[in-house]
Amino acid sequence: MKKLLAVLALSAALAAPAFAADKNALVLMTDFGTSDGAISAMHGVAYGVDPALHVSDLTHDIPDYDIWLGAYRLYQTANYWPAGSVFVSVIDPGVGTSRKSVVLKTKGGRYFVGPNNGLFTLIAERDGVAELREIDEKVNRLAGSGESYTFHGRDVYAYVGARLASGAITYEQVGPVLPSESVVQIAYQHAVRSGDIIRGIIPVLDVKYGNVWTNIPKSLFEELKIGLHDQVQVRILHKGKEVNKVVAPFEHTFGGVAKGKPLVYLNSLLDVAVAISQGNYAARYKIDSGVDWEVEITKAKK
Repeated sequence: MKKLLAVLALSAALAAPAFAADKNALVLMTDFGTSDGAISAMHGVAYGVDPALHVSDLTHDIPDYDIWLGAYRLYQTANYWPAGSVFVSVIDPGVGTSRKSVVLKTKGGRYFVGPNNGLFTLIAERDGVAELREIDEKVNRLAGSGESYTFHGRDVYAYVGARLASGAITYEQVGPVLPSESVVQIAYQHAVRSGDIIRGIIPVLDVKYGNVWTNIPKSLFEELKIGLHDQVQVRILHKGKEVNKVVAPFEHTFGGVAKGKPLVYLNSLLDVAVAISQGNYAARYKIDSGVDWEVEITKAKK
């Protein structure tokens, strides 16, 4: 028995590298939620293409139709997956209309499948577009789904993503090339410095804890010459109207201030964020996120 178990273990160990080399991960993100069978159907389509695929879920809790938040979740997550990974993203209020279905290949070799409606704004901007292709639905669509017009997540995107991840098709077989500049972009305020003030937006909240994340990177923040424990003034505006203003110390960790006290810190993406230690900053001050939530940061005067 011991000899048999050893042989089986060795066989599994030898098989694992071949699996990793042959298959790429398929990662799904939608605004569908998990209260019905939509996500299971997408998984089923993927496994129908190749039962050996590794299928993972980024999230299915994007608020309804929130293309911007979907774009940010891709930006937040994608680079932690290996090159070759395929992301199927479906926040698609225009499903069935003239908006194009595409697969974007980044310069880092990752693939993004979904509607060309702004979902790939931040990925294209940060990672660069190596190539963009329109999905040819005449050859790349789930068999028997031609009369279904409102579930492209199942019928087109999961199917194409699974075929691409499994190697059933090459990227060139997805469909015709589109100009790289035709990636639809959502307009937003990039982080900029003007003298002693840095302006940006609140792209997303840390939804579990209510921390307020900004798009102001560490490199730009450092230009203000703010040191550890220095006081920072943060103004938060919604559509130009001030909602909140706070002066708080810059700290590395939440434990740098007493429980219930505010602080400024660098989040896991090394962007500036504001929080209350063991509290919910966004809920306390009724702050939300998106392209119309602006933020201004300055070094507080002594």
